[in-house]
Amino acid sequence: MRLAAPVNRPVLLVGERGTGKEMAAQRLHYLSPRWRQPLVTLNCSALAPSLIESELFGHEAGAFTGATQRRIGRFEAANGGSLLLDEISLIPVETQEKILRVVEYGSFERVGGTRPIQVDVRIIGATNTNLAELADRGRFKRDLLDRLSFEVVFLPPLRERKEDILLLADHFASRMALELGRKEIPQFSESATASLLGYAWPGNVRELKNVTERAVYRSQTPLIDSIEFDPFCSPYAPAAEPQPPTEVRSTAEAQGPATPSAHALDLVSLEDLSLPDALGKVEVHFLRRALEQSRYNQRVAARMLGLTYHQFRRLYRKYAKTLDSVEDKPNR
Repeated sequence: MRLAAPVNRPVLLVGERGTGKEMAAQRLHYLSPRWRQPLVTLNCSALAPSLIESELFGHEAGAFTGATQRRIGRFEAANGGSLLLDEISLIPVETQEKILRVVEYGSFERVGGTRPIQVDVRIIGATNTNLAELADRGRFKRDLLDRLSFEVVFLPPLRERKEDILLLADHFASRMALELGRKEIPQFSESATASLLGYAWPGNVRELKNVTERAVYRSQTPLIDSIEFDPFCSPYAPAAEPQPPTEVRSTAEAQGPATPSAHALDLVSLEDLSLPDALGKVEVHFLRRALEQSRYNQRVAARMLGLTYHQFRRLYRKYAKTLDSVEDKPNR
C-alpha cells in the first residue's frame, strides 16, 4: 500500500468480511498526495440498486419523484480526494457505464441533468467477491474492471496471520478496559491464549474485536481465563432447524466420493467399558467418520453430525489428542 498510495491510479482491495478493507482504504488515502482532501465512502450494499446512481452522481431538481432540489453526489463531494466504493460488486451494470466514463474522462452528468461536470477523484474499490468471475458472467463490466485493477491488494484473513491475533486481542482488551474505567490492563491466561490462537476466525478482525471485548467486560478480574466465541451458545437458545438429509448428502457428494473409514466401531468391546469411556469411543468414532466422509471439511462434518460449527469445534478440541490421525489434515 505504501508503493501504491502515491500513484494517482485506482486500487482494488480484496478480502473476506472483517479483514479491514476500510482501514486499508484510509491508509491508502492518507499516504497519498490527496490526504488533505476528503475521503468519501459509499457502502453499495446499504442502498437499493435504483438509488446508487443518484448517490454517486447526484441529481437535478425534478429528476424524479421527490427530487425537489439539486443534490450533489459522492463524486462531486470527493473532488480532489478519494472515493471508496465498498462492496463495489453490487453496483448495477448500467451505473458501471457511468463510472467507467468518470475513470476515463473525469466527467459525468447528474441524474436528470445535461451539463457535464468535471471531477478529479481517485477510486478505491473494496470487495469480498471475485470480480473477474463476475465479469466472465456478465455481471461486472470487463472494461471497468481493467481500469480499476491498476493495483489489486489482497488482505489476508486472520487465520493466515496468526502472529497478529494476540497483538490485536491485547489492543482491543486494553481499549475495552479503558472504556469500562478499569485501571489494570487485562491479561490472557494460557488456556485463553490457546483458544484465541486455535480458533479459525471466520469473521476475522471484526469477530476478534467482539470476542475480546466481550471477554473483558464479563471478566471480574484482570486475568481473562474464559473465551466464548459463540454468544448464542446457551441451553435456553432456540434449537436450529434440522437440515434435510438430501442437503447433507448433496454437500458430501460435491466433495467427492467418501473414503471408507479405517476405524470401525466394535459395539461388543464397549460392553466392558464404563459409560463415560464408552461414550468417548462413540464420539471419536462419529467424529472420524464425519471428517473422512466430508474430506476433512469441518463445517460439512458438523452438518453431517447435526451440530453447529462451534459445537463441533468444542467436541473436536476435546478429543484432539485421540484424533491424531486427522490432526494433520487440512482444517477447512
